[in-house]
This record gives sequence, structure tokens and C-alpha cells, in this order.
Amino acid sequence: MNNATASLSAPPGSDAHAARERSGLWLMVAGGLMLGTLGVFLEEAGQSPLMAVWFRCAFGLLALTAWFAATRRWKELKLAGAARVAAVSAGVLAVLNWVLFFEAIERTSIGVATVVVHVQPFLVMAFGAWWWKERITRAQAIAALAALIGLALASGWVDGALSGAGGSSSYLWGIGLALLNSVGYAALTLIAHRARGLSPLALAWWQCAVGALVLVWWPLTQGWPPLGPAWAWLAGLGVIHTGIAYVVLYAGVARLTAGRVAVLQFVYPASAVGVDWLVYGRALSAGQLVGVLVMLVALVVVGTQKAAARQA
Repeated sequence: MNNATASLSAPPGSDAHAARERSGLWLMVAGGLMLGTLGVFLEEAGQSPLMAVWFRCAFGLLALTAWFAATRRWKELKLAGAARVAAVSAGVLAVLNWVLFFEAIERTSIGVATVVVHVQPFLVMAFGAWWWKERITRAQAIAALAALIGLALASGWVDGALSGAGGSSSYLWGIGLALLNSVGYAALTLIAHRARGLSPLALAWWQCAVGALVLVWWPLTQGWPPLGPAWAWLAGLGVIHTGIAYVVLYAGVARLTAGRVAVLQFVYPASAVGVDWLVYGRALSAGQLVGVLVMLVALVVVGTQKAAARQA
């Protein structure tokens, strides 16, 4: 039995189990911090969302291929039956989601767009109850309602309504695109949950492969970015924010309980808010920060409720 297998079978409370959870925690924190810088790479590249998404897919595909080659896990990429349909549909959906997200960042800000997208776990819960008749507890229902209130605060909509200033049409479009992106991610999550025999990293590889193929017409018809810093920023979107970040995050998720994963998922939007403030000076208002906190608490409640349901 190797170390990974031993830690998987380690009983709760043992040293091996504790070490596994600690490593999972730091892996998820590292992955979330990496993703938090994604918006900076996008803005500094100065390219259109479609160009940025193609580069993310192309370089992400190269990075993930290198990882599969190094770990000799090629068998995970073989598809059959429902897994093939899931991989292709998830790839198309992932490309659409990334385009929507990058468009939302351009119209709002890195922090606001990222926070709004993270209403996705509540949409997954709602879709599960609608399509598969999954039970929603009273605590989860209250948490979902609180998350909607938190979302209204975090997006800045409440601040604008109270001040009578409202928001520009571009900003409101950005919020709408981020919400649509969240719906897409919820659908992508449901596809991933139902894809039998397809590992998360294999699904990410196929998403990048499909995206690189579907969008290759854009740089071919619109022209390539000039050689220079733009290429480095765009390559970073694929290598850092897709290849490395996904490997690190999925490794962390595999070591943790659902409740802890729910909490640590918020490292990404929290770091995005911090990076947006540190790099570009775009700080959230007090009301928006309260909204972020409300969403975090609601996410923790939903995550711990799901974990308790699985253990029951």
C-alpha cells in the first residue's frame, strides 16, 4: 500500500488522517490564491475575452497534458458512452462560462464578478431539488435566501438603489453576465457529478481540448497578439490558472470533507477581492463586504448540511 492509499484509509483522528487534512487545506488555499490573480492576467494581457479564453484552453491543455504524462495516468483520458457525451458537452459549456466570466470582469471588476459567480453552489442545490428531487433542509433553504441577500449587497446593487445612483448599463450587464456564468457553472457541476468514470482532471483536460478546437477560428481570423508581454500573461491563464491551479485544487478536495471544502472554496473570491484592491485600488464598499460575509456564512451552512446528510 502506498502513502496515498494509506492516508485514504486512515481512520478519523489518526495522525495520517490529520496530516492528510492539513495538506488538503494548504492545497486548497494555494489553489484559491492562484485563481484570485486570474483577473490581473486577463486585464494585463489586454485581449478580447474570446482571445483570452482560447489561450487559456490551449496553454491549459498543454499544462494538463504534461501532468498526465508525468504521472502516467493516460487511461483517465479514455472516454466511452456517457462519459464521452459529458466531456464534450462540459467542454462547450466551460468555454461559454469562461467567455461570460471574462466579459463580466471587463464590465464590473475582478472582485465583484468573482463574488457574484460564487452563488453557484446554491444554484446546484436548487437544480438538484428540481431535477432529481433532492431534499432541501430548512437550514439550507434559509442559507439560500441569505445568500441571495448577500449577493444583492456584494454586487453593489443595494448601494446603488439606496443612493439613488443605480448603476451604469454596462455594469448591470456585467452583473447579469456573471449570474449567467454562475448558472452555467452549476450545470457544469451537475454534469461532472453524473459523469461516471471520468475524473475531475480528465474532465478539465477535455474541456481545454474542446475549447481549443472550438475557438481556434478566433485567433486565425482576428490575428495573433503581438509578441511580447501579452503572450506571457495569456500563457499564464492556461498554465497557472488552469493547469497548475486545477491540479492543486482537485488534490486538496480529495483530502477534505465536504464541509471544509465548502469553506475553503471562498478563498478564491476573497483573494480576488484582495488582489483587485491591492493591484488596481478597487475596494468593495462596506455594504459589499457585508454581502460577501453573508454569502460565506450561507455557503458554510450548505456545505456542512450536505456533509451531515452524506454521513447519515
